[in-house]
Amino acid sequence: MDGAQPVLHNNHGEGACTKAGQVCPAERATGQDRMKHPSSREFFAYWDKMRGNAPAPDRSDVEPSAVRELLGDIFVLSYDAEAGYPFRVAGTRVCALLGRDVKDQSFSALFTPEARREIEDMITIVAEETLPAIAGVTATSESGETAHLELLLLPFSARTHAPVSLTGVLAPFESELSKLGNFGLTSYRYLHRQEKLLPRAIRKLQVARGFMVYEGLR
Repeated sequence: MDGAQPVLHNNHGEGACTKAGQVCPAERATGQDRMKHPSSREFFAYWDKMRGNAPAPDRSDVEPSAVRELLGDIFVLSYDAEAGYPFRVAGTRVCALLGRDVKDQSFSALFTPEARREIEDMITIVAEETLPAIAGVTATSESGETAHLELLLLPFSARTHAPVSLTGVLAPFESELSKLGNFGLTSYRYLHRQEKLLPRAIRKLQVARGFMVYEGLR
């Protein structure tokens, strides 16, 4: 990723900054360096290549055959707040994690009430401000165990008179997980290419829930 920098993060989980205005040295890494799961890294690299110098690629530019090995972890969401941002497409591993075919079902409804507002804010910023986002996620298995996952959200470029959608990856770090539920956010950050954010984006980031750290804004 060309000069990508984290824009902000919340303070869930270890390593988060605790003082207003403090910048975590670790957050200065490139966006791809901040991704822990191989599926996130590979899909982001492909998405970044396909967008070229644009903020995001067109959906038609993303060829499933080019990311064949990742398709099980990839999904596409409809940017429809009233319907809870439903899945338009969901990979086989995503459906297996959720224990069902989730096509047309709400994505934000997977999350606990405490986390739902944050995930909906994230989706809004990714789609409307064309900013990629990476998040740490936890969930509870049917056996009561805690699972750890990585969530990558990536925008598509807007097309006139076409429904807005976004894509991403939901990939677990543990194997052999049973059906997951009660999803929660432990951390998240938005990524950009050093360009200035529009005032509208800054206002939205300021009202997002949780403690935020701004970096690279001028």
